[in-house]
Amino acid sequence: MKSDLRYLTRLVRPATSALGLVMLLSSSFTTWAQQTSEPPAGSAVSANDGLVDTRYRIGPGDVLSVIVRKAPELSGNVRVDQRGMIRIPMIEGEVQAACRTEGELAQQIATLYLEFKKNPSVEVFVMEFQSRPVAVIGSVNSPGQFRLQRQLHLLELLTYAGGPSGRAGRLINVIHTGGPNLCQSEPVDRDGATQLQELAVFKLTDTLKGKLEANPIVQSGDIIAIPEADQVFIIGHVVTPQAIFLRDKPITVSRAIAMAGGPARDASSGRVRIVRQGGDGVAKEEIFVDLKAILKMKAEDVALLPNDIVEVPGSTGKSLLGALTGAIAPTLTQVPIRMIP
Repeated sequence: MKSDLRYLTRLVRPATSALGLVMLLSSSFTTWAQQTSEPPAGSAVSANDGLVDTRYRIGPGDVLSVIVRKAPELSGNVRVDQRGMIRIPMIEGEVQAACRTEGELAQQIATLYLEFKKNPSVEVFVMEFQSRPVAVIGSVNSPGQFRLQRQLHLLELLTYAGGPSGRAGRLINVIHTGGPNLCQSEPVDRDGATQLQELAVFKLTDTLKGKLEANPIVQSGDIIAIPEADQVFIIGHVVTPQAIFLRDKPITVSRAIAMAGGPARDASSGRVRIVRQGGDGVAKEEIFVDLKAILKMKAEDVALLPNDIVEVPGSTGKSLLGALTGAIAPTLTQVPIRMIP
């Protein structure tokens, strides 16, 4: 059908022109994502071609064009109310439009008109998509808002946001702001009250692998946030002073210094200092380690915690830490995440 062809050619587009065109991932990332993603449980699959049914489901606020061939008095535009219902001429009561595709709703309306018209030909088109946009923010390469015109899974949406950036942490937070989903039954507690899950948290690695439990269908109004990874700071007499992101595996002090290029020629490795923030974020603890002894496996290789500052002193004994700690430490626990307008 013509309308089905229209669905196959739809793509996600930015909600506002100010965002510009959305950058897609490189072809290698896209190909990898397609190979690793799996259809979610309960998805409609065509028996003919095995494709997952991603056709757009009508939602509250959408404006529909209902066309009944050779019956202009029955044709016209109608808006779906917040309960997902519409009213059409000559039909008593309301007709459920939400959660149906254009073709499914057209078939339902044609069935209702059989009482008044022989073999009615009905077409339904979505004229205005009013479902709330979804937003992808945080540590992605192209954050922005997107208005969905078909069903979309979390992994595919991440590709439209450019994929996770180099600063991405281990988790994805999916915040449901659109209220109850009319197309899904909500879980209930023992007393029969509906339980609305406002926040879902997934491991980023599981989502990127396309695992079913970490790759849900995105809902209208969702905010997907990928926080930045925690960091440690390697400063002083190393080849390349830098911030190192902590992700899945713990990083020890010797490994962190190696990632910073190793000690510089004028470094004194016998008394490396680790400054660790206390639980109140104000008090600080100093830990001294002997890097030479660690490398000889004669001392414990200390695992670093988020926001640790590791200073490798110079042979002259002068410290850079005093000047840097006051400027760096207050901002270590802040992860700025802003909504893209």
